[in-house]
Amino acid sequence: MYKVLSTNVLCWGDKEHSIEKRIPLVIKMLRNQMPDSFGVQEAHIEWMNALCKGLPEYNYVGVGREDGKEDGEFSAVFYLKDKFSASESGNFWLSETPDVPSLGWDARCIRIATFVKLTDKITGESYVHFNTHLDHIGINAQINGAKMIQEKAASFGGVPVVCTGDFNVEQGSQCYKTMISANLGDARTMAPITDDCYTFHAFEPEKVQTIIDFIFVDKATVDPLTFKVINEKIDNQFYSDHYAVVSEIELKK
Repeated sequence: MYKVLSTNVLCWGDKEHSIEKRIPLVIKMLRNQMPDSFGVQEAHIEWMNALCKGLPEYNYVGVGREDGKEDGEFSAVFYLKDKFSASESGNFWLSETPDVPSLGWDARCIRIATFVKLTDKITGESYVHFNTHLDHIGINAQINGAKMIQEKAASFGGVPVVCTGDFNVEQGSQCYKTMISANLGDARTMAPITDDCYTFHAFEPEKVQTIIDFIFVDKATVDPLTFKVINEKIDNQFYSDHYAVVSEIELKK
């Protein structure tokens, strides 16, 4: 069994929700969970440096979306470095020119997806972890981005796949329907032990309650056993304007 997690860390924030105050909260949340692998969204280089320093058990793959190096937000995948060997990793931009930093379709922001194949050093089992952050405005960009991720996931030819991310859409949207139209399914609806909590709250859960953060899994090769929204505060404070989501999965033999 493996545990995968997705968390939008919120790039900056201010006052009581500033990045300086929330970095230790996010790290503590992740330490409480200790997933085998996790995807981050809105993690610029300051966040990446802080996560690496606070969670030395993990390595990551990923690049800044603005220049393919360190500029802009990462959609990185972190993994336990002593447990897994990493291979076949990469990044692609959600656009008509996926090999270079680029704005796609009607998107407001440059968007990227990152993936890595993780192989358990003891059991030899492998899965591919994709992570992304879809556009918050462009409907065509959302749908086409979902198609690109689906197609890339299918290219691994039977290797189990999980895909985490902030998709900026709800379950009834065309983008969501596209994500689950072929090989991928929603761990939230597939897992026998699950919950129905919202994920985005904007620090005002009494006013804002939407589900836009997901963990998708390959229906043929991955069994999600549990799905949970990490909706507990850390030290009585919000660690982000999103709640993280986590799923325990089993790879089918």
